[in-house]
Amino acid sequence: MTETKKTATAAKATKKAAPAKSAAKKATATSVKLNGATYATGKRKDSVARVYMIPGKGNIFVNETPSNEYFRRPVLQMIIAQPFGVTKRETAYDIHAFVLGGGLSGQAGAVKHGISKALEKAEPELRAALKAAGFLTRDSRVVERKHYGVRKARRSTQFSKR
Repeated sequence: MTETKKTATAAKATKKAAPAKSAAKKATATSVKLNGATYATGKRKDSVARVYMIPGKGNIFVNETPSNEYFRRPVLQMIIAQPFGVTKRETAYDIHAFVLGGGLSGQAGAVKHGISKALEKAEPELRAALKAAGFLTRDSRVVERKHYGVRKARRSTQFSKR
């Protein structure tokens, strides 16, 4: 009887300790000094990126890691750099992006969208170039849901005559 009470109190103690982890997670996302930063949110597929842009030397950090370490594929690194290439601002700003959800491709697209929106907020005259390149429009394509009676979104079972 006493053993079950001990395990019950231990379970309650672990349940009470769980919110501390989420508070620590939020603290790491904002631990970087971002005073006076331009903020924008970018989205792509299931990914959401919170982008903070500060005047600097062109460093890009994603989830507090350099972007070339976080996105190792050159294609993803190129996607993130596209807004700076169009506006000729490669070394003008430092970027701190915090991305949640989705895979790496969706996250790169979300960061690109967020950077584009932040550039437009910081320098409104860049809007025409970013809009012409299509970087300010949210790409609304998402995965189609699975439907009832089929294996995947469109794949049905194999038909058999006999």
